[in-house]
Amino acid sequence: MISETDARQLTRHRLVEQVYGAIFSEITEGRLPPNTRLIQDELAEAYGVSRQPVQQALLLLRNHGIVRDAPRRGLVVAPLEAAFVQNLYEVRGVLEGLTSRLAAERNAARAGREGPPLVAAGRAAVQAGSVAALIEADIAFHRFLGDIAGNPIIVETAAPHFNHLRRIMGEVLREDEAMPARIWDEHAAILEAIAAGEAEAADRLSRQHIARAATVFVERLQTQEDAFAQEARSRRVRR
Repeated sequence: MISETDARQLTRHRLVEQVYGAIFSEITEGRLPPNTRLIQDELAEAYGVSRQPVQQALLLLRNHGIVRDAPRRGLVVAPLEAAFVQNLYEVRGVLEGLTSRLAAERNAARAGREGPPLVAAGRAAVQAGSVAALIEADIAFHRFLGDIAGNPIIVETAAPHFNHLRRIMGEVLREDEAMPARIWDEHAAILEAIAAGEAEAADRLSRQHIARAATVFVERLQTQEDAFAQEARSRRVRR
């Protein structure tokens, strides 16, 4: 039987998770843009909680690289940097290629049985035009591939990246109406290769999929960085 103390701790833990999720969703969906100052009292009031779970959630977000300290401003939403995204997707390309190769070698039949509903969910999210649903469907698809690859170390290695991937996808998918359909066409092709047991093709298609996404994401973020830099230079000149 759980003690009263343990029950209170569990409740506090769940509350911190809920606040973390709420702040992260606002960041991913663009309601809290990069460099937005995060004020604990305002967030506590907005979510109807005390300052303590907000403080703990913000610390976790900082540890995960989603928010960061800013001189004289406290915590702000961390900008997505093109160089970081490039580095992340270089690693992800290797992981996804290996994941798909192993999935084709070890669990082709399971891919054929359980994969199509995930692709269908992704296509439904495209039709609905919901960025949040698109992100969750994308994460679910890639987690499924990690599961059927049969290598838990791949899953453990990829897991810390998912929050960053959610942010990146949220940033780009809001601005590109054509990209979601292309993503799910590529997912369907990858799944088809895996289900057919074509390991080399699955590896190649997965790497190409990640490389194409990286090109779009990095170019979009680099354009934003250049625009912010130009704006900052203009402000300094006006002063």
